[in-house]
Amino acid sequence: MNVPILDNFHYNGARTLVLLHEKYMISCISTWHEANSQHVILPETDDQDYQSMNTLLRHILRASRGYMTWICDKLDVPEPGIEKVPEVDSIASSVNEYLTHLLERWRIPLVEIPEDRFHSPTYTSRWGVDYCIDAMLEHAVMHPIRHGFQLRNLILARKSF
Repeated sequence: MNVPILDNFHYNGARTLVLLHEKYMISCISTWHEANSQHVILPETDDQDYQSMNTLLRHILRASRGYMTWICDKLDVPEPGIEKVPEVDSIASSVNEYLTHLLERWRIPLVEIPEDRFHSPTYTSRWGVDYCIDAMLEHAVMHPIRHGFQLRNLILARKSF
């Protein structure tokens, strides 16, 4: 995937976080493909997002979509038309196409937002934690990093047997 410069953002911090999100989503999904091809088994949990590799993949993509729809809602700007995430039974076969769509749409809504709107005020997230827009973007960058790290460790643990 070619990464353009995206030099049209009013706030360079938003541009940077959009590109970092893109980089780490691509990396995480690549790691997911590797883990899935090696038949990595997730640890047992009651969390519905960790019931299978496919539910984890859907969670990662759905969260990314959710971060941007939340941000657009709080900034009162139009959502960029990110399609709903494919269902669990079709997610593995459509992940690459969906990821391309998701990342393209992530590049749209924040271009003209001035820097001051990213720092204040704060808003309550869907899980009850307060974030400014900049902090939610940072959270969105860290989410695929954390899951990619988790999957990499599961791959390494499998290789040690």
